[in-house]
Amino acid sequence: MAKKFEQLRAKMSPKAREASAAEHRRLVEEMSLLQLRKARELTQTRLAEELHMGQGDVSKLERRTDMYVSTLASYLQAVGADLEIRALFPDGRTVKITQFSE
Repeated sequence: MAKKFEQLRAKMSPKAREASAAEHRRLVEEMSLLQLRKARELTQTRLAEELHMGQGDVSKLERRTDMYVSTLASYLQAVGADLEIRALFPDGRTVKITQFSE
């Protein structure tokens, strides 16, 4: 019989609970475009309408590993987000790249 997650979590050690929480945060902070679209409860068809392209083109776009910054920005705007590009340096410094801003 299936158990509720809360029951299983209650039996976990504090260290295991923290590891689980850290993994959850990582998963929420790192998503593919497909995962992001699904998390926003959007269909490829709805997104295709928003982007003025076919549903098949949205499917292809979600599987790409390389694309124009403008294409990515348009996709993100269609799911309700803005694209922000930052350079992360080894010393912990972060610089926002403004060249691609509209």
